[in-house]
Amino acid sequence: MHLSAPAIVIAARPHGETAVIARLLTEESGVVAAYVAGGRGRQLRPVVIPGNLVEAEIRAKSDSQLPFARLELSQSRGPWLTEPLPASAIAWTCALTASALPERNAYPSLYNALVALLDAICSAPSARGWAPALASYEVLLLRELGYGGQRPEIAGLGEALEILDRSEGLIARYLLADTRADVLAARTVLRQRLGRIET
Repeated sequence: MHLSAPAIVIAARPHGETAVIARLLTEESGVVAAYVAGGRGRQLRPVVIPGNLVEAEIRAKSDSQLPFARLELSQSRGPWLTEPLPASAIAWTCALTASALPERNAYPSLYNALVALLDAICSAPSARGWAPALASYEVLLLRELGYGGQRPEIAGLGEALEILDRSEGLIARYLLADTRADVLAARTVLRQRLGRIET
């Protein structure tokens, strides 16, 4: 395997003393897990933050081997991780994507939608600007994996929150049923924070 492509870091967990295992979402190869040497070091720690866009060079000698990745930062989401609402949205969407998608299956529409959603979270002046995109992303994810219906037309924050509430049961039952970690806890925090701006 040899892949050079833009990717979204959707998860990173420590491995050994200094490395991380990063899960990367690429447009053409889907989710790829890869070993990043020095990922917990001073230079790479800011790069392997979930939500960041990177240029990834991924290599493996065989399909059964965990690939090695070299990552170069393209766009950082770090500045928004100090803001509670954007940080919650980035954490939830990345955790959901990392937990729900199987490895090595291409989902180009999800890749492009997640890039657009992360851009909206980081550029909109408030959650009113990106909550509809978040609701649409969840519906798209359900649909791409065979559990959803048509893309909804979302007029504003109120409708987006209704759709988010309706999607929660489907996500818990179909997409996250086999996960060990409580990924939905990140969604609960996000939904509570979104509820505060609704009033």
